[in-house]
Amino acid sequence: MFVIDRTVEINASAETVWRVISDLPRYGEWNPFCLAAESSLQPGDPIAMTVQLTARPQRVVEVMKEFVPGKRFAYSMKPVPLGALSSLRSHDVEPLGPNRARYRSYFQLKGWLMPLVRLLLGRKLEQGFGSMTAAVVRRAEQLSKGGIA
Repeated sequence: MFVIDRTVEINASAETVWRVISDLPRYGEWNPFCLAAESSLQPGDPIAMTVQLTARPQRVVEVMKEFVPGKRFAYSMKPVPLGALSSLRSHDVEPLGPNRARYRSYFQLKGWLMPLVRLLLGRKLEQGFGSMTAAVVRRAEQLSKGGIA
């Protein structure tokens, strides 16, 4: 199994952090990894994303698995036959106080093709999810300070 698990504390309310991660139409304004995203965020519905994983942005469509307003949403890739590859991606927000929150970015990849995908894309996935997590912090803290309309 290949896991990328990052947790950060943010100087912004949980509501502000949630607004950043769940406002998919604005991803292009701040997100260096997921350049665009569209979804109803409802379990069973698709989530279509344009990600900057290679030199050329790629469009991927996954399936929403879980949605808990203000707290968590998760999605996964469409099943690949014979257990070749499966993924889980989640975003979690936890309040730590009136103007402080914890954000967890989690990604899991497993299946018999996982070692190949990790070899080819592991470093880029780590960089991408890391840059997105850092951007969530920047965006939420800017919103909290009134720096963005």
